[in-house]
Amino acid sequence: MGNHNSGQRHHHHHHLPNHNNVEPPSQPPAYYHPPPPPSNHAPQPPPPPTNQMPLPSVPYSHVDYSLRALAGQAEGFGRFALGGLHGPLYHVTTLSDDGPGSLRAGCRVKEPLWIVFEVSGTIELSSYLNVSSYKTIDGRGQRIKLTGKGLRLKECEHVIICNLEFEGGRGHDVDGIQIKPNSKHIWIDRCSLKDYDDGLIDITRQSTNITISRCHFSNHDKTMLIGADASHHGDRCICVTIHHCFFDGTRQRHPRVRYAKVHLYNNYTRNWGIYAVCASVESQIFSQCNIYEAGQKKVAFKYLTEKAPDKEEASTGCIISQGDLFMSGTQPGLLGSTATSGLFHPSQHYQTWTVVPATKELKNLLQRYTGWQAVPRPPGP
Repeated sequence: MGNHNSGQRHHHHHHLPNHNNVEPPSQPPAYYHPPPPPSNHAPQPPPPPTNQMPLPSVPYSHVDYSLRALAGQAEGFGRFALGGLHGPLYHVTTLSDDGPGSLRAGCRVKEPLWIVFEVSGTIELSSYLNVSSYKTIDGRGQRIKLTGKGLRLKECEHVIICNLEFEGGRGHDVDGIQIKPNSKHIWIDRCSLKDYDDGLIDITRQSTNITISRCHFSNHDKTMLIGADASHHGDRCICVTIHHCFFDGTRQRHPRVRYAKVHLYNNYTRNWGIYAVCASVESQIFSQCNIYEAGQKKVAFKYLTEKAPDKEEASTGCIISQGDLFMSGTQPGLLGSTATSGLFHPSQHYQTWTVVPATKELKNLLQRYTGWQAVPRPPGP
């Protein structure tokens, strides 16, 4: 049932007028040969197992063969995210917070852009960096860390954020990536996030069709919030897929969910401080083949009751756990009495996704291949 790789999708490139720091796209060759990996620091695939059983793998290996192959390749609810596919390249040439050649200047351009980096290092953000629609922020080939503040995806669509680090965001309500309001078709892939004053990724105010994949979360309290509070029942439209992520000793909210439909699969959550996953008012969580490994706090799933403003009675959410692995004395904490007959199933929304059994091999893989990776920038215009 929906447990195989989604097929490749093909896109056409459109030409756009030139901008500062921008080069127009050209038609790519029919096939790109993958670049040779650097000899010293690129992660290598795991060796073949001795028993000939195939090891689990992390999805999206094909997207690093050509620059724009990310577009439209997300699994799950964010699968339509095109990013800046149909726009020219924009080259970030400075670590400055703003000005010519900066990331901020590229993100404010209204037309589609595929943003790449010619520098490595830390960009100190003095205020939220607003990302406009049809942008890919592609950190492959460099090591870029955002600090001070974070990215804000406000009333935008078709944004892809790949291979960046977020650390040390300071201030009231400062999230690493804040997605609100009314944003859609978002894919956040292979990012490392830690140590912000509020959330690492927060999805609220009717933002939907979002996939979070291959990310590493660490050194943080309120990790991921989906649905801000019980008064915003418009958040019933929110749909999020979270897969192949590593929640590494973070305290809570992996995620915490109100109203939304959330599909969790092949994630590894360990050593939480309060709970792993929290279902609150009317949330529907489908937890499939995840690994939950408790530290001192043993219960993985928590339920919180809240009242929707248009309902008479307060309610909690629903969780279905299918094929999850509970390690090191973890107690699921599932409420069998909550009605799950009306709960969504991912196959009602998308036909294919890559899910493997929750095993120690998967756990080892997620510890190694989540978050920022030292991969070269793929070839391509």
